[in-house]
Amino acid sequence: MSDTEQFASDNYSGICPEAWAYMARANEQDASAYGEDAWTQQAADRLRETFESDCDVFFVFNGTAANSLSLAAMCQSFHSVICHELAHVETDECGGPEYASNGSKLLVGSGANGKLTPASIEQLVTRRSDIHYPKPRVITLTQATEVGTLYSIDELKAIRAVADRYKLHIHMDGARFANAVAAMGCTPADITWKAGVDVLCFSGTKNGLAVGEAILFFNRALAEDFEWRCKQAGQLASKMRFISAPWCGLLENDTWLANAAHANACAARLAAGIESLEGVSLSFPRQANAVFVDLSEALQKNLRARGWHFYTFIGGAARFVCSWSSTAAQVDALIAAIARAVAEP
Repeated sequence: MSDTEQFASDNYSGICPEAWAYMARANEQDASAYGEDAWTQQAADRLRETFESDCDVFFVFNGTAANSLSLAAMCQSFHSVICHELAHVETDECGGPEYASNGSKLLVGSGANGKLTPASIEQLVTRRSDIHYPKPRVITLTQATEVGTLYSIDELKAIRAVADRYKLHIHMDGARFANAVAAMGCTPADITWKAGVDVLCFSGTKNGLAVGEAILFFNRALAEDFEWRCKQAGQLASKMRFISAPWCGLLENDTWLANAAHANACAARLAAGIESLEGVSLSFPRQANAVFVDLSEALQKNLRARGWHFYTFIGGAARFVCSWSSTAAQVDALIAAIARAVAEP
């Protein structure tokens, strides 16, 4: 597969040089196992500095584990979690949150452009209150959403107000959190704990790491015994430094933010080029690093036959995702390929 032809996911991208360099440094000598090493301490401290919070930090292998274990820590088995109908925890985690929590049910809400609203949340919370129904306990939000849109600070605070009214916690799936911060021009704190988020799952894999997600508990009471939960779930890496040290490379000099801003800029270039084509439109507003395009099945088949890799996503739209390693030349080649496909009889 040519690198020019890949827009399926930022998961396809390699390791950014800064992360690679720190992994190499962590390999220069032996270090204590199971996270009792200087690299893991340094990465956790840098995350606290970045988020301006004395939060508890944990590292796990992947996003499904991060979401599932953190939601389980926020719930009892008889509780429920409110999520958007398009949320990754609902559509793409194979029941992981329910499994990790011994049965906490996901309650699915709606909202335009992949976002929950205070009204949709309140509707689910107040639907029933009897003992036969799983008691709502957590709201989970995805930032950026599954369709590439963003919750504003005001929207987050409005959801926090609903959460406070009904004594709910807020979890944030930050698979593309870096892209959200870069797009919004805010600080990480602004759209997490300052807006009422209790727990964030911050992805490194989509931002230039080989493997590894960070879980940040701003509400530290929710992190009680979480290290045991990670161990039991097979998420405690023996050579933890090879997960945590690359985070130091991402966080140093705000590489994580530069990577995200670059991916967003490539997506903006792609969206502008596609919108200039006659008869082609975007399915959702382009706000981060993903571009959703209304392309017929025949056009998508045409592009794939020419070697382009992308997903058919929500409602049949073609999803193109840019990463830290995408280039303007690759974006322009894709725009040209779509233009040729559209022009063919």
